[in-house]
Amino acid sequence: MDDDLWALVEPLLPPWPVRSPGPRLVPDRMCLQGILHVLHNDIAWQLLSLELGFGSGQTCWRRLERWQQAGVFDRLHRILLAELNPVGERDWSRACVDGSRIRAKKGEPTPVRHRSTAGRRAASTT
Repeated sequence: MDDDLWALVEPLLPPWPVRSPGPRLVPDRMCLQGILHVLHNDIAWQLLSLELGFGSGQTCWRRLERWQQAGVFDRLHRILLAELNPVGERDWSRACVDGSRIRAKKGEPTPVRHRSTAGRRAASTT
């Protein structure tokens, strides 16, 4: 990750909690690189090698979850769009629409059957 991108990301990250369960051994920048490595290479978190220096897959996954809940990536997305739009750096030919957050309706709802209130013969008891 280059320094320019890290300069955008670092101020968005929430401060490390004072009463955290354990020390923060892996720096945020290395965890972010580990997260990007897992996502770019489409590997399981468990397969993230410790030799790469990103920390364990579990560490990176926990940090990703924490940052996601803090809204870091939504804010980063807005910042990047605001910077790229004026200089014409967005390539709309590779854009796509994702409807995964929109509920898909499966046709029209089935109407409820109304019970008849008309008179009818009583059931035989014999």
